[in-house]
Amino acid sequence: MTEGDNLATRRVLHEAFRWIGTPYRHQGSIRQVGCDCLGLVRGIWRSVYGVDAPKPGPYSADWAEQDGQDQLLSAARRHCSEKPLGSTPSPGDLLVFRWRVTMRSKHLGILAGNGRFIHAYQGHGVVCSALVPQWERRISGFFAFPELPKQTASKG
Repeated sequence: MTEGDNLATRRVLHEAFRWIGTPYRHQGSIRQVGCDCLGLVRGIWRSVYGVDAPKPGPYSADWAEQDGQDQLLSAARRHCSEKPLGSTPSPGDLLVFRWRVTMRSKHLGILAGNGRFIHAYQGHGVVCSALVPQWERRISGFFAFPELPKQTASKG
């Protein structure tokens, strides 16, 4: 099995596609009911790993925060395996975005492959968008989801 081609990755991708069409709802995390980009990832995590991801606490929908605390990027580093920015992300990877270098990361998506990614976007809900240069240059990190524990993997 090659990197990015493990059971967790396949389950993340499968689940991400199931979320397409879910309405946008700030701080929501329920498929077909409503979610934001973090709620999408939390819902996928819940489905794939069978447990809730740690609750983030209240957070702002403001993409222009500049207080220097990049909590989203730090959380991704705690729970997933960071890949070097110069490498190529794989389908199923978690993408973390920021609008400008001086701003904190405020958006997440799942790389779908074929130059596309799945994310919850205000005003559109969960969609599969082209990873155009305007999105690519805003990537602040990308991560592989952790392998499934042996007992979880054997149930699949």
